[in-house]
Amino acid sequence: MRKLRNTLYVTSPDGYLSLEDGNVVLKRDQEEDRRVLLVNLEAIVTFGRKGASSALMSACAERDISLSFMTAYGEFLARVTGPVKGNVILRREQYRIADDPAGSVGIARNFIIGKLHNSKWIIERAIRDHPMQVDADKLRRASAMLGDSMDAAKEAADSGRLRGIEGQAASAYFAVFDELILQQKEAFSFTTRSRRPPLDNVNAMLSFAYRLLEGMCASAFETVGLDPYVGFFHTDRPGRASLALDLMEEFRGVMADRFVLTLVNKRLVNPDGFDHRENGSVRMTDDTRNVFLSEWRKRDTESITHPFLEEKIQWGLAPFAQAQLLARYIRGDVDAYPPFFWK
Repeated sequence: MRKLRNTLYVTSPDGYLSLEDGNVVLKRDQEEDRRVLLVNLEAIVTFGRKGASSALMSACAERDISLSFMTAYGEFLARVTGPVKGNVILRREQYRIADDPAGSVGIARNFIIGKLHNSKWIIERAIRDHPMQVDADKLRRASAMLGDSMDAAKEAADSGRLRGIEGQAASAYFAVFDELILQQKEAFSFTTRSRRPPLDNVNAMLSFAYRLLEGMCASAFETVGLDPYVGFFHTDRPGRASLALDLMEEFRGVMADRFVLTLVNKRLVNPDGFDHRENGSVRMTDDTRNVFLSEWRKRDTESITHPFLEEKIQWGLAPFAQAQLLARYIRGDVDAYPPFFWK
């Protein structure tokens, strides 16, 4: 259980929330674990299956405190809210910015700058940590290209230009991605990103990781009252969570790509754990998917220091922290949306 900028995150999957004497009480195995004053909170987000008491839900609704329920893997289930006027004002401003090309590209630039920075540092760390196992010159050239792309993105005045920069940078990044695979090269080689369907073992895991990450980002925006379907970089499309895809750009490399590389390089997955179908598509077997989800959950509970907030949080809460910061920017509480810069 962690309080972050007036939002209480309950990450214990076996935790049950109740209300006692004006306090939110976390109980595990019917024993009190912790308590926090309800009046100090703006929102509560709980991950797991145990739930919350009707008294707490009623109190949150009366006080306009958002109470959100998530699966253990970050998928949004439901939210209890009080009067919706705050969310309406926030969303109306979100829609205004999305309809304004200048305002929209201003936010989109920071999403992409964050992505390029993080992609660059993934490559730089590979050069630093494994200089004898990788083609360091090849990786340095890709890193330099990503650095140039960051400079160009900062000057991009419209979304079309920004998409072109991002597309070229993504191609350069994936062109050297195979260099980052250090073990089991024969079964887990990577040539190009294939999506629908994934055509090799690595792409099968990347696609699954991106789906999990998209769900986390969409859930994060639900909890802060933003519309996950109205984005600033990705355009509107029926059924597409465009804002979640925007936020994903910052986290693809550090939360999804690095995770897949870890599974392969630490031999947590093996070549037998994939189903190769007649149409060329590749899917993980049930056993491999279970390993994947188990390791994903472990990684989500690891602690990091948020680069902007300078607070210790769990990896799994990083998208939620960014969603809070975007909401604060849209409300006018901060001067600009700060990207998530990993290093």
